[in-house]
Amino acid sequence: MNIAFVAASTEAAQEAFKRFTHRYGNVSFEEAEVIVCLGGDGFMLETLLHILGYNIPVFGMNYGTVGFLMNTPEEDHLPQRLAYAQPTTISPLHMWARTTSGEEHEGLGFNDVFIYRETRQTANISIEVDGRERMQRLVCDGVILATPAGSTAYNRSAHGPIIPLGAELLSLTPISPFHPRHWRGALLPAEVTVRFALHDTAKRPASAVAGPTEFRDVKEVMVRVSQEHRVTLLFDPDHSLSERIIAEQFAE
Repeated sequence: MNIAFVAASTEAAQEAFKRFTHRYGNVSFEEAEVIVCLGGDGFMLETLLHILGYNIPVFGMNYGTVGFLMNTPEEDHLPQRLAYAQPTTISPLHMWARTTSGEEHEGLGFNDVFIYRETRQTANISIEVDGRERMQRLVCDGVILATPAGSTAYNRSAHGPIIPLGAELLSLTPISPFHPRHWRGALLPAEVTVRFALHDTAKRPASAVAGPTEFRDVKEVMVRVSQEHRVTLLFDPDHSLSERIIAEQFAE
């Protein structure tokens, strides 16, 4: 099996990279049948963006902290593990952002897209779903639109719901809402387009973040699931992403 190894810059991941490549070899992405990613969730998300277009499945091993998207870091019998691994296909969110100066930007995020205030002042946001205004004015620290794969990350920390992978839903979750104070967010069909309009931006500037990209002083942000980009993650049979999402809902 032709394996391409990639590793985070941490000492643990780099030492593991040396051991794995010495034992199993290492090929380029062009030659690879599978990519083995050594690191944490953040490095995995960076890798997924980097390999878009290669159509190669990715098997992660946790040499980071949480490792929600990763498998256990066992070095023996790797070809057998890869042969029996279960695939999960995910797509990123595609964000378009327009700044207050009129510049336009795009970004991709597998976990989420979020908007967050830049100063001590709260952000002032209106929300449209498929062209229909659903929230005239949300006063908050920010707002998150999360995929099922990202629903256990920042979305969970902001008290958003955890979404099973097969649900075809997105989680729209406010961050520290002030008005309406008791609004806890919404579940949206995965095929919708969500538009966020920022108001009073001279006093209340905000940034928009998708994956590793951040754009400051945004005026308008539109987000939808990208139908053009898909990646396949591989998991050990008893550690599938769907199982992890279910287990996370019963965690203490």
